[in-house]
Amino acid sequence: MGRKQSHGTSEDTYGQAVGAIGGLVIAFGVLATIKDKLGLSWPATVLLATGSLVGLGYLARQIRQGVPRWWARQPAPSPAAQPAALQQESPVQTVNEIPAQAPAPVPGQPAGSVHTPGAGSPGGGDESHPQLTMALTRVGAIGRSEHIRAGDVTIETLPGIGTVYDFLVPEGRTHDDVAKRLGPIASMFGVTRLHLKLETSRKTERRVRLLVLNEPPFSQPFPSPTRQEIHTFTGVPLGHEVTGRLAGVPTFDKASLLVAGMTQMGKTTLVNGLITCLLIAYGEFDLYLLDGKLCGLTKFEKLAVRYEASDDPAVLEDLLNELNSRVDDRYTQLQDAIRNRQPTPVFKPVFFIIDEAADFYTDDGTKEGRELVRRVTDKSRSLVSKSLESGIATVMLTQRPANDAIPVKVRDQFLYRMCLYVASEGSAKVALGDSYFDTVAPIHPALLDPEIKGQAVLFASGSSTLIRGFHFPDEFIWGVVDEVHDRREAAIPDSPLKQAIELMRSTGVEFMPTPELAPALGITETDPTERGKQLSRLLGGVPTGKTAQGRGYHLADLTAAALSSS
Repeated sequence: MGRKQSHGTSEDTYGQAVGAIGGLVIAFGVLATIKDKLGLSWPATVLLATGSLVGLGYLARQIRQGVPRWWARQPAPSPAAQPAALQQESPVQTVNEIPAQAPAPVPGQPAGSVHTPGAGSPGGGDESHPQLTMALTRVGAIGRSEHIRAGDVTIETLPGIGTVYDFLVPEGRTHDDVAKRLGPIASMFGVTRLHLKLETSRKTERRVRLLVLNEPPFSQPFPSPTRQEIHTFTGVPLGHEVTGRLAGVPTFDKASLLVAGMTQMGKTTLVNGLITCLLIAYGEFDLYLLDGKLCGLTKFEKLAVRYEASDDPAVLEDLLNELNSRVDDRYTQLQDAIRNRQPTPVFKPVFFIIDEAADFYTDDGTKEGRELVRRVTDKSRSLVSKSLESGIATVMLTQRPANDAIPVKVRDQFLYRMCLYVASEGSAKVALGDSYFDTVAPIHPALLDPEIKGQAVLFASGSSTLIRGFHFPDEFIWGVVDEVHDRREAAIPDSPLKQAIELMRSTGVEFMPTPELAPALGITETDPTERGKQLSRLLGGVPTGKTAQGRGYHLADLTAAALSSS
């Protein structure tokens, strides 16, 4: 193969050499003819031939440049005269960058708002809105042949907060096409996903309302709400949203709440704010507190029907037994009302709040411990699921949002979910649900700033809201607690139960044996068993306790019973 290539190369070289010799012979012949005809010397002949060639080249160049210029001065034919194949639409104007701030206000419009021209005004109609069209096209929210009509766009500037873009997506598209691409859309605006808040319309699938914040959310803390603001809020406020407005849930009737997040992210502060708002806005209710942190909920101890500072699963089981018994009693009343064709009874709301709930679902490795946790799991699931119709709401908080922290069959019963900062998507799914990231406009809790305490994703009624929980001063909380306590005390009717409470307070004791309390309430029976029964009936069946002084009654139990019945 190599020899054949070498042979072919030598033949090419020989051919080129012969051609060059032939060209020289022809050129020499032409020059000789010119010399003979004109009678010139050889140098003059060469100069004449060279000059002639240069002149011809210059003339050709001028002709080549002049003809297109002459042709361009001719009038262009009208589009109708052109063939259809040559007619093209004018290119759509594009903008390379979305402006960092909204356009200047339109004269005649209210300050702080900007409205693009509508369909019936000059500049509006079917023209595209360049910024939104470019952004949504690039991220794939709309097709390249689609556009956002300028007449369907309203831009509003919120001073000190950000800019709201209210628009319709093209027909055939929905707000979900935008919601699924909020991360890429944020990059088109030069911000993060947390800078965006999307709202949808219940009237049309095409309507999108997109808020773009000027600064990262909650860069500046909002002041705590006043009592009036809490009272007038529709529902139960849990914190501020990114615009500073109050945000929360519509009701805790037939709903429970699971709160998860890593340690030191503000869960206990958030639930302290929740209880404070309930005391101000929710009316009278019974409060059961299980303080797994041992001191996180102590501020509200004097208002609780039962307050337990413990991380023992046996304590949780005892509370669950009491609450499930109340559930069964309320369902019996509901059944009786239905059978007797009576109005549905109205029950006093009950809130059961558990801080550090995951600790109560961890066994000690023994057979008895595993059995205890199994019972606690079943009773917890029963309470959260069955209590919805009976007015008993459960709020659980955990700093270990892992698959084994709170059993799945317990977690699945919670209607409301809240997640503070977590480090992974798996932890977020434990808190917010396995299908959370398939919902409309989800917010990833791993994107939250861990330096901003109390910041959380609230998932309620199918939508996500970024909030920051309230951080009330201790003095404010103590004032609310004392006010509610005094109001409840004043509402306790005169009864043997109230007399027993006043007697123990006046003597400064927390426990009084039955032999001492019975005579003070007018019971003269000397037989210990009968005396105990009479006292129990007189006090409305408040459970007795036992100490080194014998069997008797705790002041805390009597007070809780009085507040619960008032």
